[in-house]
Amino acid sequence: ALLGPFIDTIVVCSMTALVILITGAWDNNEWVVDQGLQGAALTSKAFESEISWFPYVLSIAIVLFAYSTIISWSYYGEKAWESLFGPRSTPLYKLLAVIAVFVGTVVNLGSVLDFSDMMILGMAFPNIAGVVLLTPKVKRDLKSYWARYRAGEFKTFK
Repeated sequence: ALLGPFIDTIVVCSMTALVILITGAWDNNEWVVDQGLQGAALTSKAFESEISWFPYVLSIAIVLFAYSTIISWSYYGEKAWESLFGPRSTPLYKLLAVIAVFVGTVVNLGSVLDFSDMMILGMAFPNIAGVVLLTPKVKRDLKSYWARYRAGEFKTFK
């Protein structure tokens, strides 16, 4: 479960940052100021400055990343929807998800990103409430676990 985030965060993001820094793309006035490049476009230009054909590989990688993200996030959303409203309501969720994907393709990218950021923030609130409400139970269970561990109830391997 941790391999995906590790590859995405450590490997891909670090490589992207290093390419932008090493090629000097971040400080290239023609690209950043005149052309207004940022994000994937700046990354593509930085790679292109060293390997002329690499923007094609990067484009394919971005499309595959976007596709896998849509599939995984819609699945997570469907399971959450099903948990909240029951399995009979999943066709409605699927319809809303398809509509959201279509709207996301025709609306300004900034609006889509702002909306997705707010939805992710919205997911944080129930999680924070759950952590706060369950803290006494976790403390009690942890205390019980350590007491049983010290009493030798668990088999240990050396």
